[in-house]
Amino acid sequence: MPHAIYRVESIKRVAPHTLEILFDDGTRQVINFRPVLGGPLFGPLRAPAVFNEVRIDPEVHTLVWPNGADFDPATLHDWPDHAAELIARARQWEAQTTAA
Repeated sequence: MPHAIYRVESIKRVAPHTLEILFDDGTRQVINFRPVLGGPLFGPLRAPAVFNEVRIDPEVHTLVWPNGADFDPATLHDWPDHAAELIARARQWEAQTTAA
């Protein structure tokens, strides 16, 4: 199955943990990332100062953070199709963290 390739063109902070993302095909997504920020990689992004370090990687054209967290641009582009699964995964990571 072919995988669509999208490029993040720009980002704008519109609220805490919320970004407006513009893609190379003209599509825009406004995403509140807070519900998916769990686990060892994405959990640190709950701190606003860390989350706000988001940048667009010039090579792969997606969102990246200094701690290595990133999202596939196709996932960001089609966020409504993936959000529920990502939220469930974040909850699992948090449950594992608190159980350990």
